[in-house]
Amino acid sequence: MKPSGLLFILLLALSPLLNGCFIKSMAVDSIADSLAGTGDTFSSDNDPKLVGDAVPFSLKLMESVLSATPRHSGLLTALAKGFTEYGYAYVQTEGEYINDEDYPKAHEMKMRAKKLYVRARDYGLRGLDARHDHFSQLIRKDPKAALAKAKKEDVELLYWTGVAWMAALSADKTDMELIGDRPQAEALIYGAYDLDPDYNEGDIHDFLITYEASKPGGSLKKAKEHFKRSLELNKGMSASTYVNYAENVDEAEKNKDEFQEMLQKALDIDPDKKPGSRLVNLIMQKRAKWLLSRMDKMDVIFEK
Repeated sequence: MKPSGLLFILLLALSPLLNGCFIKSMAVDSIADSLAGTGDTFSSDNDPKLVGDAVPFSLKLMESVLSATPRHSGLLTALAKGFTEYGYAYVQTEGEYINDEDYPKAHEMKMRAKKLYVRARDYGLRGLDARHDHFSQLIRKDPKAALAKAKKEDVELLYWTGVAWMAALSADKTDMELIGDRPQAEALIYGAYDLDPDYNEGDIHDFLITYEASKPGGSLKKAKEHFKRSLELNKGMSASTYVNYAENVDEAEKNKDEFQEMLQKALDIDPDKKPGSRLVNLIMQKRAKWLLSRMDKMDVIFEK
């Protein structure tokens, strides 16, 4: 934490000794602003395990500060993003890695990930409510009307709320309430896409590679178009782009050779050449290695 962040924590602790609520409020808002930006520090780290151990404390700290400033949009956005990323990278994915050896434990981790995604979604909806009154109610009743309120500065919040919602329903296809929410979750993703299709060097395109290839009535052609555009935006420096394509398009087309080729391209990326994406590249490269290591178990997928 920056020295200024420590100073504000001290101010917060001493606030009962100070006159009035203004100083306390200023300290809380400043801490919230600082915490909302911690993701940049994590994203450039070169030790995924260290980050995985640290993230739960960071998220709980953000939740604690949020209780004192419940409509802080930046903090709500960070929580929506943080719980989604943690749920996927450190809970659901780690569960998938042990699925063959310990299915009950893997399933338990998947259900835990679902709960984290729902928590992320709820923070995202709170963030959208803080920017646009009653947004969370309107998105359920009339998604088109809700998204008419959104602006380009809402794209990050729309995207992560939608991704969290989609991840939750994907994690538990027996939850009929969540499955029934697909139109609302999808509306958030495509609403973000309409406002800024190239957000964050192709993050939405990366998601849509997976979604277009796997959703009912989806389009492999569209998935390939999103793949091409994502590569243009990230200049081939995102392992996620290649892994998403391999797991969704190549598996759907039973293209074993290209599947392996895409995963190798993910592994060929030097994470240090793009520090801001170092952590996610390392995490996705671990997934690429895992997928390649179990090719013998995936032969049935590629049988034509």
